[in-house]
Amino acid sequence: MTLQEKLDAFNADFVAGKPPYNAPPQVHVVMKRATAELIACGQAERALKVGDKAPAFTLSDPDGKPVSSVELLAKGPLIISFYRGVWCPYCNMELQALEAALPAFGDLGASLVAISPQNNVNSRKSVRENKLTFPILSDTLSDVANAFGLRFALPDYLVDLYKSFGNDLPSFNNDPAWVLPMPARFVIGQDGVIIYAEVNPDYTQRPDPSELLPALRG
Repeated sequence: MTLQEKLDAFNADFVAGKPPYNAPPQVHVVMKRATAELIACGQAERALKVGDKAPAFTLSDPDGKPVSSVELLAKGPLIISFYRGVWCPYCNMELQALEAALPAFGDLGASLVAISPQNNVNSRKSVRENKLTFPILSDTLSDVANAFGLRFALPDYLVDLYKSFGNDLPSFNNDPAWVLPMPARFVIGQDGVIIYAEVNPDYTQRPDPSELLPALRG
């Protein structure tokens, strides 16, 4: 089963309200509205694309150790996955799929990192709950996400919905702003140029890790 097939199955259960997902129909209306508006604004089309130079960055892992994109690229290509946070089940499923694909990435000389706006405590939770062995990095003010063109502000009505769920993003992220990155995957060549880019404002849609392999082989 591909990652997207797993996500679609999860989403179907969530929308159907199957236990433990007992959200009322209005919740899904609000989420679909927010996704549709993010798609319509065209931000995904303005994000960095294949052929663009990737911005260099240094971010901390859950233990506070700095991880440099420049140092990783000195060793080989770099795969970057931007995700929303440990509170997002779609993101967790993607992280697990990336972990399963890690040997295939390593065979092609590539490194993998995942970046979210959450603080180090929640990054440790991501590692622990998803049994990850690759670096999870904290972009707590979403500066790196913004440099890639991914950061967006949640509309007020979506902020209210998240608050009702107990998803207090300012606390999760140590950032008073209600912002998130659009989920995205990039492969960066050793020259710093993007050779694969997938940005989707619909957080329920994620590429299978196998889709990154042709870029690495190329």
